[in-house]
Amino acid sequence: MDRLRQRADFLAVADGVRANSPAFVVQRRERQDQGPVRIGFTVTKKNGTATERNRIRRRLRALVNQLDPLSMRPHSDYVLVGRRDALSREFSTMLADLQATLRRLDRPQAKPQPRKTSDADRRNAPAPAAHSRKPD
Repeated sequence: MDRLRQRADFLAVADGVRANSPAFVVQRRERQDQGPVRIGFTVTKKNGTATERNRIRRRLRALVNQLDPLSMRPHSDYVLVGRRDALSREFSTMLADLQATLRRLDRPQAKPQPRKTSDADRRNAPAPAAHSRKPD
């Protein structure tokens, strides 16, 4: 498995499917090339100090190293986004969570729900055309 290092790759994976867990979020994007599985790790600053973020990242890397490579889809990119719970959650529980989230990502995706329109969208939308009824 290779690592994701370019910001553009992380942004591309962010547009793919995702599955949540208490300690992390897993995002996946299938690629059109024949390259190996690539994995990226990220932890935002709201998760603590630099040492805490590095510890979260190290725990996520250790999870992936323990994982069976066949559980990931070939020709795909994955990003694990660490959460604060990754500091205190039991490692074996996190490994089970990762396996469960990867299985959830492999399920067929439902059709995306239509986006709800906000009040601003309604105000900026053109007025509906008036319908004229024909007399009977």
